[in-house]
Formats: sequence, C-alpha cells, structure tokens
Amino acid sequence: MKALSFTTQRGVIQALQFGNPQGKPVLALHGWLDNAASFIPMAPFLAEHNLVAIDMLGHGASTHIPAGFDYAFVDWLHDILDVLDALQWSKAHLLGHSLGGALASVLAAGAPERIASLALIEALGPPPWPGDHAAERLAKAISGRRKSLSAPRLIPDIETAVRARLQATEKSEAAARLLVERNLQPVDGGYQWRSDPRLMWPSHMRAEEASVRNWLEAIVCPVLLVAADPAPVYFQPSIRNERFACLKNGHMQIIAGTHHVHMDKPADVAAFIQQFWATL
Repeated sequence: MKALSFTTQRGVIQALQFGNPQGKPVLALHGWLDNAASFIPMAPFLAEHNLVAIDMLGHGASTHIPAGFDYAFVDWLHDILDVLDALQWSKAHLLGHSLGGALASVLAAGAPERIASLALIEALGPPPWPGDHAAERLAKAISGRRKSLSAPRLIPDIETAVRARLQATEKSEAAARLLVERNLQPVDGGYQWRSDPRLMWPSHMRAEEASVRNWLEAIVCPVLLVAADPAPVYFQPSIRNERFACLKNGHMQIIAGTHHVHMDKPADVAAFIQQFWATL
C-alpha cells in the first residue's frame, strides 16, 4: 500500500495505491462519509491490477472545499477526471461503492471516452428522488446553509468512534474500524472527525428518475452491478432492476450481506469483479 496525493482544481485529494503499477488501471471511489480505506479488504484479491483508491474531497485525508461552496454531485465528477488526468490515465476502469458507484455511473454517461468499464457495488445511478418533496428539500437545504456549523465534537477514544460508526450503518466491526481510523485526527483530549461536517447538508436538487435512466441508457462500457441482499431502503430491487434494464451491457450479481458487503465479504465480491474483468 502506497500513499498518493493529487492537486486538483478544488483541493488536494489523498489516495492509496495497491497492487501492480503495471496492471489494469482501476480508480476506486468510496461511499458517502467513507474513505479510501473502504477498499483495503478487497485489495489483496485484486493485486494484479493497479488499484488507486481516493479520499473524495471532504472525506478522509483530503482537503475540504473552501467556505461558501458546496459538495454538489456534479462537481465530484470533475474531481474524478482531475485525478485520472494526474495519473495520466486516458481511460480507466472505475470501481465504485454507494456514492462512488453513483458517481461512476453518471461519469460513464457524460465522459464515455474515459471509462473502460464499471464495477459497481450497491449503486446504479444516484439514489431515487421523490420529486413531489423537491420544494421542501430545497427549503431545508437553504435554511441549513444559513446557520453556523456546530463546533466539532470531541471523541474520547477510537473505540467510541467505532461504536458510533456501527450504529450509523450495518457492517462488521473490522470494516468500521478501518474507516474510522482513516477518518480521525488527534486533538487535545481525544479525536475529531476529519470529514467535513458540510457533507451532512441535504442537497438542493437531484435528478429526476427519467434523467437517471437516460444517463444509464447512454453508458456504452460493460457494467457489473454487485448488490447486497437484503437491499437497503434507498436501493430497493424494484428500482434496481428497472435501472439495470436500461444498460446496454450489464451484468448483475446478488450476494447476501450488508451495504458494505465489499468490506465484510471482500473475497466473494472481488471474485465477481475478477470474473467480470476477465471477459473484457
């Protein structure tokens, strides 16, 4: 494992590099409030590839965006392209979990010449958007940004942080510890989260389902979707299957597990990905 750093238009993105530098170029994108450590458990099973996992801006060890700006979904797309440019990868395979998978899906539609394939875990496009609540969500987003941020919470020890993370989403303790240890910074009296509290703000607007499906229809590269059973409430089988039907060249694998199945069952998920890449 090697640490990398990329200076992009919006900030400095930190990353971890695994595997064979001469292998298949793979950029790994983590989920919301996760970080590059999300892919540490799978890395040994993908060792023949050149796997670079980034901390997206506001997450992990990467910098926060400047005051007065926002974490808009579309801006993260350009951060990803900036990293691909810095790596001098004209075309790469994207491995994405949750938010990272949503971003990878949309980027493959908007910049198809840069994406060789998608290996998506628990995501296919952005989360469903109930348009009939758009005005209510817009009002909450605006009012939330006009208030002062609370002072960072002091966390007495790593064990407390791990327990908090386990309460937030279901996963193994080992997975939670990996994510927590990369997302903590020591301060007097304990620790604080490194992630930007502005990541918790609700988005002003999201794409309607018709737009998401149009993006998925535009994807020309092969796509693997690995989905956990039981499905989380925000990625139900009905929506998942309807979106999957929009793909030109899609492959799906269902596996028993949690939303962080790639961390809890890394060998099984990596085997699906290896089998998929072997067909390309």
